[in-house]
Parts: sequence; structure tokens; C-alpha cells
Amino acid sequence: MTVVFILWLREVKKYLRSRVQIVASLGGPLMYLGVLGFGLGPVFRRAGEGSYLQFMAPGVIGMTVLFTAMFSGIAMLWDRQFGFLKETLVAPVPRLAIMIGRTLGGATVAVLQGTLIFVVTLIAGFRPASLLAVPLAFLVIALIAVIFSALATAIGSSLKEMQGFQMVMNFLVMPTFFLSGAIYPLEGLPKVLGALTRVDPLTYGVDGVRGLLIGRTHFGVALDVAVLVGVGVLFVLFGAWRFSKIEA
Repeated sequence: MTVVFILWLREVKKYLRSRVQIVASLGGPLMYLGVLGFGLGPVFRRAGEGSYLQFMAPGVIGMTVLFTAMFSGIAMLWDRQFGFLKETLVAPVPRLAIMIGRTLGGATVAVLQGTLIFVVTLIAGFRPASLLAVPLAFLVIALIAVIFSALATAIGSSLKEMQGFQMVMNFLVMPTFFLSGAIYPLEGLPKVLGALTRVDPLTYGVDGVRGLLIGRTHFGVALDVAVLVGVGVLFVLFGAWRFSKIEA
């Protein structure tokens, strides 16, 4: 438990000290909120769907958590390059504890970043349907963070070069975001696209957060949480297996 806490604390401290990273990470969400949220708002209202800002704010939060959690895999590649990972692996502690510490650290950073974006959405005009649902929504956000932080750990354990991770970002992370229903409703999609959204874990995360914050859900919050818990267990086990095979 001491190793888990130390690695978790290291990731959180590194995030809190990087003010430039915190500010720079606001760029993407602000663009989506400003350009899409307000730009497509009139179109969304004329289609009878209500406020587009209300609809997409949970999706932007989910996007932020996804990107931040996945970038924790890059941190592992940096640690490998500069020798910190090797020093950690040769320590007389189980690799599972190291993996859990890194995964929880990456997930915590993702939740902190998601919290910051949530505050930004409130400033932009987003209003949750109930303040009591906000803590429950952040439990779903935490599940999203753990899932993709564990996936990032698995990918980071499998790659040795930074260029490989950039390809993963382009061919895995962006489709995961765009298929999640973060910026468009899931109702009435073509069959192929609808099937793809159902195998995307982020779809259930965004749907769960949206259901809790504004009361609009496609699958139902109970199913969303059940899927997220199941996928989370699988990804953590997969991440632990890949990390056990890592060579610094």
C-alpha cells in the first residue's frame, strides 16, 4: 500500500506543479464549448432538442477525462526513457502494486482535470438538473478515468517509442471520443454507427454522466454503471498483465 500511495502522490504532484499543462489542456474543451456549444446551439434548438450546451457539456467533460487518462501512458514512456521506470521495477515490491499506483495516479489527475472543465462549463452557462446528482456523476467520471488510465498503462507497457503512442492517439482515442455520442444524440443513428457506439466504453460513461446531470439518458444510468464496472475490471486486469511483462 505504501508503494501505491507514493506512486499515486507522485502523479498528482507532477500534475499540480505543471501549471502550463493545466492551462494548455483547457484549449480543446474551450474550443468545443465555444465553437460547437454556441455555434450549433440555434440548430439544435430548431430541431427541438433544447439547449446544445446542456447536452454537450457532459460529453466535453468525458472527452477531457479520456484524453487526460490516456496521456498517462505517455508519462510511462518518459519514465522508461529517463530511467525512472527501471528504478521502480527493480525495487523489491510487486509489479501489481506499481501498476495500481500509476493507474490510480493517472485516474486522479483525469478526475481533477474533469473537475476543472466542469467548473468551466458552469461559467459558460451549463446548469445541472440537480446539485445532489453532481457527486454521483463524478463517481461515473472516476470510473471513466480508471478505465482509460488502465488502458493507457497497458498500451504504455507494450510500446517503447513515443511515435507509437502518437499513432494510438490518432487511431484509438479520437474514434473513441467521436463514437461516444459526446457531441451528437445516439437516437436515430445508422445501424453500423449505432453498433460501433455500443462497443465504445466512453459511450456509457458520457451517457451516465449526462443522465445524472441533465436527466437525459439513452441506455439508462444503471446499465451505464454496470458496463463501466465490468469494462473497468477487464481493463485493470489487462493492464496488470501487460505491466507484468514490461521490460525497462
